[in-house]
Amino acid sequence: MPERAAPSVRAVRLGRELRRLREVAGLTGDAAAEPLRWSSAKVSRIENAQTPVTIPDLRKLLKLYGTTPAQAQRLEWMARTARERGWWISYADDLPREYTTYIELEAEASSVSYYSAVVLPGLLQTESYARAVVKSLILLPPAEVERRVRVAQTRQNRLRETSGVPLDLFAILDESVLRRQVGSPEVMRDQLKQLVNLAELPNIEIQILPYLAGAHPATAGPFRILTIPHYGYTDIVYVELMDGGVFIEDEKGVYRYTLVTNDLRAKSLDKHESIALIGEIAAGL
Repeated sequence: MPERAAPSVRAVRLGRELRRLREVAGLTGDAAAEPLRWSSAKVSRIENAQTPVTIPDLRKLLKLYGTTPAQAQRLEWMARTARERGWWISYADDLPREYTTYIELEAEASSVSYYSAVVLPGLLQTESYARAVVKSLILLPPAEVERRVRVAQTRQNRLRETSGVPLDLFAILDESVLRRQVGSPEVMRDQLKQLVNLAELPNIEIQILPYLAGAHPATAGPFRILTIPHYGYTDIVYVELMDGGVFIEDEKGVYRYTLVTNDLRAKSLDKHESIALIGEIAAGL
C-alpha cells in the first residue's frame, strides 16, 4: 500500500489554527462535535490535517467558534489552497522533511531575514558555490548532489519574481563567510561578484558583520526569520542543524531572535560599506 503523502504546510497550520480557536472558545473536541452532529474523531482529524476540511464544514466550525470576518476570510483561503503544492514536491523524496517544510514556508513568505556565520545562504549562492557546499556537508551520490543544487537555484527565482511581488531578503553575513574559501578561488571570486550584484537589487539588503564587532548575541550559530502574512501568526524562526532543523514559533522565542537580529544589524557595516568590503575581498582572490 503506497505511503500517504504528508499534508501541506498550509493544511497543518490551518489545523493548528482551528484547534487554537476551539480552545479559545472553551470547547473540547466532543463539545465542538456535538452541535454539528459530528464525531469527535472528525474534529481531531481536521485539526491534525489528516482529513481535508470542506468549505461548508469550515464555515460551521468558524461560526461555532465565533471568529471575526477577517479571520474567516484568511482561514477559508488556507482551506481552498491547502492541497496546492509547488515545484519542490518533485524533490520531496530526496530532501530531509524539515528542509522541504522550510522551502514551502519560504515560498509563502513575504520576507526572510538571515544571519549566516559559516557559508552564504542558499538564496545568494552561485551554482558552483552551492555545489561545493552540498559536497562538503555529507557524502551524497553525484546525482543527488545535482538535485540539491537545482533546488537551491530554483529557490532563487523568488528574488527576481516578475509575475508577483519578489521576496524581500535581509542578510547579515559574518565577515568569515566572505573570507572562507568554498570551492576554488575562481568559485569564490564569482560568488562575491554575484553578491555585489544582488546587493544592488531593491528587495535585497546585505550587511557584513565585521570581525571588529567582537562577541555578539548570535555566536551560538546561524538562523533565519520568515514573515508569512497570510497565516496571521507571528514570524517563524528556523535554525538549521547538521541532521535537520528546528522551527521556533512561540512568541517569546521569536521575539528573542528578532532582538538579536536588530542588534546584529546595528553592529554591522551599512549597505555601502558592506558592498565595498565584498568587492575588496573579491579583488584579492
